[in-house]
Amino acid sequence: MATGQLFSRTTQALFYNFKQSPIQRMLDFDFLCGRELPSVAGIVNPGSEGFQKLFFGQEEIAVPVHGSVQGACKAHPTADVFINFASFRSAYASSKEALEQPTIRVIAIIAEGVPEGDTKKLIAYARAHNKVIIGPATVGGIQAGAFKIGDTAGTLDNIIHCRLYRPGSVGFVSKSGGMSNELYNVLSRATDGIYEGIAIGGDVYPGSTLSDHVLRFNNIPQIKLIVVLGELGGRDEYSLVEALRQGKVHKPVVAWVSGTCARLFKSEVQFGHAGAKSGGDLESAQAKNSALQGAGAIVPTSYEALEGTIKETYEKLVAEGVIIPASDTTPPIVPEDLSVAVKNGRVRAPTHIVSTICDDRGEEPRYAGVPMSTIIEKDFGVGDVISLLWFKRSLPLYCTKFIEMCIMLCADHGPCVSGAHNTIVTSRAGKDLVSCLVSGLLTIGPRFGGAVDDAARYFKDAYDKKLSPYDFVESMKKRGIRVPGIGHRIKSRDNRDKRVELLQKYARSYFPSVKYMEYAVKVEEYTLSKANNLLLNVDGCIGTLFLDLLVSCAMFTQQEIDEIVEIGYLNGLFVLARSIGLIGHTFDQKRLKQPLYRHPWEDVLYTKYV
Repeated sequence: MATGQLFSRTTQALFYNFKQSPIQRMLDFDFLCGRELPSVAGIVNPGSEGFQKLFFGQEEIAVPVHGSVQGACKAHPTADVFINFASFRSAYASSKEALEQPTIRVIAIIAEGVPEGDTKKLIAYARAHNKVIIGPATVGGIQAGAFKIGDTAGTLDNIIHCRLYRPGSVGFVSKSGGMSNELYNVLSRATDGIYEGIAIGGDVYPGSTLSDHVLRFNNIPQIKLIVVLGELGGRDEYSLVEALRQGKVHKPVVAWVSGTCARLFKSEVQFGHAGAKSGGDLESAQAKNSALQGAGAIVPTSYEALEGTIKETYEKLVAEGVIIPASDTTPPIVPEDLSVAVKNGRVRAPTHIVSTICDDRGEEPRYAGVPMSTIIEKDFGVGDVISLLWFKRSLPLYCTKFIEMCIMLCADHGPCVSGAHNTIVTSRAGKDLVSCLVSGLLTIGPRFGGAVDDAARYFKDAYDKKLSPYDFVESMKKRGIRVPGIGHRIKSRDNRDKRVELLQKYARSYFPSVKYMEYAVKVEEYTLSKANNLLLNVDGCIGTLFLDLLVSCAMFTQQEIDEIVEIGYLNGLFVLARSIGLIGHTFDQKRLKQPLYRHPWEDVLYTKYV
């Protein structure tokens, strides 16, 4: 067992089994104490290599992650503390491997329930090689203003309250980690604080005992007063009694063994720790307190009197000049994690992405506030879902039916149009579905699909300005712009587009008003007088009827209508519809399993209708 200090302001540790919270707490403590070097040199995570991002003050640092204990020790030869957060199943193997490394001097085993046989083997090896084990079943230990293990001493607020960011004059050792946190508060009130505090763990066989650490404290010049908190069960405290009787401890020792209430129970009581179980009179709290007092320790009459006894002893040492109280300093402010600050209502953090159409935070997803179950139970169609996700409201049935008609009628224009052509070629080249679909969608523009948006914009502008068909067409001609939505390569006056007829028939039957579409029909009458194929095509029909839908349903303001047209909602219908057809072309070509045919003289993709 070591005879002096275990830690210093330059101590570094290896952390086994990555746990973000305790590691970050160690680094926050480092920053609070003004350390220049982070106390965590590396992380051991079996099977993993790389780095883990953590914070050292406001600076984000990359802590190396190693796949083995041996590799970590080789990479960080100055790290002599091993903090083991392995489970009780693997704690022995990893601890033994760490003890075997020549660079490791102190090991803290956090796990509870480590088999006693395994613990005894670790203790024997550690004592034979002059190494220190803290635990098992421990929260670890702390040297004030220098180094702490994992979650020792709790939150930063508690650390600051207990003034653990700077060293005091008290050496403290306890079996219990939870009671250690309580005693740090007591000592901060009764004294100038601790210099070092250790929780040896509550198992029956601790790696290091109360007396081991008391004897160490006796050799540390900065420690002037020793405080010990034991508990019923086991006989560890008697080794301290013996050390006191033999005069090995020259500093005042204030000690209390908790568990005096056990005698109030008729049967044997098992307290929280595995070792906190009185197996006879000698293991009772009363017997231990009596023995400690007889050996020269200062023992209060009860736990309630412990703080007063410590304070009285401390003030006596101050009066004698043995202790010069440590002066207080103002620690730096440790930056708070954004998630914690937001949770506690101390900051407002802007979101990176805002969605107003859907929400998946509740029991079920919602589209514009409508639960998914309602959509299914009320038999909503595709048009209803589009109205919720695109327009954030439930449109009337005639509107959603019209949307569905547009999707069905625009799903495909045949295999020779640019979108289908590109998709077929890409599929023949052996590409995946997404690549095939994208290659077709990327051809959508003013001359293919995009005319829906332009038709709505130009026809709306002309109608709202009360331009006659003649004035509208001639003004477009003067500007060098073809009228979007007018004209077709195949269809003509005598060979009408059936899709246009179907849409017009439906709208005239169900729409309250079709003023924009009727205006387009009048424009068509004028353009047909110029050429037989300058008729209203499906893009122009959809564009103008969508204007009629937005106006006639009386659910949109004029500003909203202008925004819908400007953003490109209408072209969204064409993109959605065409995606269905392009995916179909992809599957069709995949089933045909034919490679791209290349003509000897020129590249030609021949289209064959089957």
